[in-house]
Amino acid sequence: MALGMAFGSDGIFKISFDNFVLAEQICSVALIFIMFYGGFGTRWSEARPVAGKSILLSSAGVVLTALFTGIFCHFALKMDLLEGLLLGAVLGSTDAASVFSILRSKKLNLKYGTASMLELESGSNDPFAYMMTVVILSAISGPMDMGGMALLLVRQLFFGLLIGAAAAWLAAWFMKRFAFYGEGFDTIFVFAVAIASYALSSVLGGNGYLSTYLTGIILGNCELKNQRPLVSFFDAFTGLMQILLFFLLGLLSFPSQMPALVLPALAIALFLTFIARPAAVGILLAPFRPPIGQYAVISWAGLRGAASIVFAIMVMAEEGYDMNYDIFHIVFCVVLFSIILQGSLLPAVASGCKMIDDKGNVMRTFSDYTEDMQIQFVQLFIGSEHPWKDKKICDIELLPGLLIAVIKRGESVVVPKGQTVIKEGDTVVMGAEGFADNQEILLREIHMTPEHRWCGRKISEARFYKNTIIVMIKRGSQVLIPDGGTKIQDGDIVVVYSQKLPTEESA
Repeated sequence: MALGMAFGSDGIFKISFDNFVLAEQICSVALIFIMFYGGFGTRWSEARPVAGKSILLSSAGVVLTALFTGIFCHFALKMDLLEGLLLGAVLGSTDAASVFSILRSKKLNLKYGTASMLELESGSNDPFAYMMTVVILSAISGPMDMGGMALLLVRQLFFGLLIGAAAAWLAAWFMKRFAFYGEGFDTIFVFAVAIASYALSSVLGGNGYLSTYLTGIILGNCELKNQRPLVSFFDAFTGLMQILLFFLLGLLSFPSQMPALVLPALAIALFLTFIARPAAVGILLAPFRPPIGQYAVISWAGLRGAASIVFAIMVMAEEGYDMNYDIFHIVFCVVLFSIILQGSLLPAVASGCKMIDDKGNVMRTFSDYTEDMQIQFVQLFIGSEHPWKDKKICDIELLPGLLIAVIKRGESVVVPKGQTVIKEGDTVVMGAEGFADNQEILLREIHMTPEHRWCGRKISEARFYKNTIIVMIKRGSQVLIPDGGTKIQDGDIVVVYSQKLPTEESA
């Protein structure tokens, strides 16, 4: 942002750039990938228990925050009501990339599933802020009947959800059945899917941001090869898009115009932080009776960032009416305030509210998490003289702590059972404690809760999905390589391998 200001019209290099239409087009593309990664990097298994609260905050929470802010701007700052509501809509959503960045960099694990709640809320609320912005812009531009407004919202939601789910399903189906020519092509494919999901939804009148977010969250939670490199790529690319957005914000700004707007912007920022956001969170979460510490952290974590910048530029690019207030520069000051104050103080607020969970790991809430999977894989080729040739697995005496996880047989993959016979030419893949990432081995974690159907059962008694095997159980600080008599307990972290492609043996 500072670099953009230095290059801008009032800066050192004095580059004249005030093309909001071009800037809006660039920022819209950037926001596609920010939204996509907001879904792609979220682990749904961790977010599911708090999904209802998160979606409530990301939808009704945005509406209430925008409404409170608009009323404040109307009565306290004497803005026109629609203009105040427009500013509230632009500032209504929280910034997913900033929330992700703080949670990752500080390894800030929060109690009561709060980290997952914040991730899902911040990732999914931008589409609702966008819809509010579009509706209010339409109302300002000209009269709109309630029927037309309702139809607009229905189309935004219907096509946004439909295209997002369809694009993700087709992409996952394709990637599981067809191999790409070389490494990196799957990244290009997913990159294209994110764009196509947004574009097709927008053409049909749907919410493109909702569509691409839904595509991201579905794809990010599918068992895809190269999952971790995909997340790493979009993490870096999203960071680049944020840099671009903040640079454009600085480049488009005129610091000489800001002194007259600092006090109104500061008043709005303080109202958002200490009244509007806490009031919206309090009203919506009151039926759930959250602990006061959780309420305080969620209220404080309403960071403003990339989406607010894009929506402000979108407002400035809209033609046909004049604004009484400079919404763009007001948003500039509010975002700056949010980054400096809220973002930097979030860890301290969480600590002061005793919301830090020292026993957990926030990285488990992201879809690329593998830090605690302490499994090392080795492979063994079965030649004509190998002693395991033509033997059943149950008849082979393995070293303690060693487990046969996968058998590669020609072009097929066999998920082994006790009665599986090892044949000449097989490659036996064995697992033991000590993990090294292997893109050919697809693993996922399942955190055991009392409600899970495996909890309290021996592995030999548990009902598994087809072609699924447990390769490790982490119980506190202990790592177990299981056998049929191992009993799965509440609190266990169960690492499973599953192979959904056709295999030679499935029983």
